[in-house]
Amino acid sequence: MQDIFCSIISGDVPGEFVFRDEKVVVFKDIHPQAPVHLLVVPVRHVEGIGDADQEMLGILMSTAHRVAQEQGLVDGYRLIVNDGEHGGKLVPHLHIHVLGGKHLGPKMVREGDAI
Repeated sequence: MQDIFCSIISGDVPGEFVFRDEKVVVFKDIHPQAPVHLLVVPVRHVEGIGDADQEMLGILMSTAHRVAQEQGLVDGYRLIVNDGEHGGKLVPHLHIHVLGGKHLGPKMVREGDAI
């Protein structure tokens, strides 16, 4: 399956990468919801969290933590995984949102907002 993230990873669509290796890429979200809003994405197309093995999930989580630290999010950050239509998933490619750079507060999403 070819989706927008596959196109960004392949270079067919521009993306502002902050990290890349053979298994995972991290790039800036084009509609940031916080001063720092990154997407941690497996290079290999994985549609959802249920399609990923434990190794991939671990790599995604550890990469999310590493880039959060590298971005200076020492006071904390939020990780979000949307899965399925009711979970608000818009792109059919597993990804983790890393948000930070300001106090995000206790509420995850305001009514009508998309992450």
